[in-house]
Order: sequence, then structure tokens, then C-alpha cells
Amino acid sequence: MLNFPKSTEFNKRIPKQKFYENIAVTPAMKKAFVEQIRIIYWRNKIATTTLNLAAGGQVMEIEVVEVRLSAPELDESVLRQIDREIPYHILFLLEYEGKYRAVIGYKEAAVGKTAFKVDRYYSTDWLDEDDLPVHLEGLTLDAVYENFVRQIAGDVLVEENGTTLKDGVEQQKQREQLEKQIAALEAKIRKEKQPKKKFELVQQMKALQKKTETL
Repeated sequence: MLNFPKSTEFNKRIPKQKFYENIAVTPAMKKAFVEQIRIIYWRNKIATTTLNLAAGGQVMEIEVVEVRLSAPELDESVLRQIDREIPYHILFLLEYEGKYRAVIGYKEAAVGKTAFKVDRYYSTDWLDEDDLPVHLEGLTLDAVYENFVRQIAGDVLVEENGTTLKDGVEQQKQREQLEKQIAALEAKIRKEKQPKKKFELVQQMKALQKKTETL
């Protein structure tokens, strides 16, 4: 898929029950797998053994997993469960009625660096497979993974010289937090009747808006 080199092709179907047979999985999670997913394929394995790439400091392999859906929405908890069961970085391709979304989790090493935890997911819109903005770029697995995240996140992540992926994700979190605070202040301003109090709230909102411009 995605015109990745033939050497990376794996094309193995994975029984979806593999991801919810764990006794710790809730009935709601199992129901989501059963009702929202039709088929799961392990399409590609991007690794030093399948491509002429240097090993990464964080990324050992990137698996490309196609998930064919029964409906256009998939609970994020389902992706997190698959990510927990497969101990590598994963590029998801969600398929529904011939259209695709690329989804990837920004992962950080957990304590001891023996496992990785998904911080958040980024995704494209529904597109034709050929229009997905996902390309193999980079000389190391770390670089390939980082480029996948940036390609899929698009304008959501700031990309400036010297800005690491981690920095970009942190800036996005700060921006989202500020936007929530601004929205809350806007609601208060609409309800506030006292001119003095309203003025103070407006000044607070302007200060937060100024902060967002620096991110």
C-alpha cells in the first residue's frame, strides 16, 4: 500500500479477536471491535531488515496496519488497544467504502523505555488512497516516523527550523489549552452584566490571545 517498496510488504490478516480476547478488555471495548471493524490487515513492516534504513534511537519498526471499517467512525480507544498489543510504532490506514484516512499516534517512551505510550493521534481527512500525504522520507527509522507524523498532522503541528517533533506536540497542547480558556472567557463575557468586570474579562482574554500568537 501507499506505493511502499515491495520488500516491506507483509499482507497478513490479523483476527480482530486477537485484540480483545485479553480478559482485561471491557465489554464496551469488545463491542467496538465487533461492531466497528470488519477486517484488520498487517500490510507493511518498515524496518532495517526490509529497507536500507539505519536503526532509530526510539523507533525499532513501523508497522502499517489497514483497518477496514463497518462505519466511518472508529473509537480512539480501539486504536489505543491495538497500539498496546503491538509493541512497535504503527501507521494506521482506516478504510471505509473505498476511502482512506491515515492515522498515527505520537508515542513517547514510557518509564524505562521498554514500552511506548501514545500521547495523541493525528489523522488526515477521508481521501483516495493515492491522495494520502504519506511518503517514506528519512534515512533512519526515527526520521521516517517523525515525517509520517508531520505529514499526517499537517498544519496542526508547527514546523520551524530547530523545532523538534516533541516541541511541536507540546506547543499544540499549550495552544489547545489556551483556546479552551479563551472560549470559557468568551462565554463569561457574554453573560457578565457589570461593565467593570466585563472589561477585566476582556483584558484577560486579549492576554491569552496574545499568548497563542507566540506559539
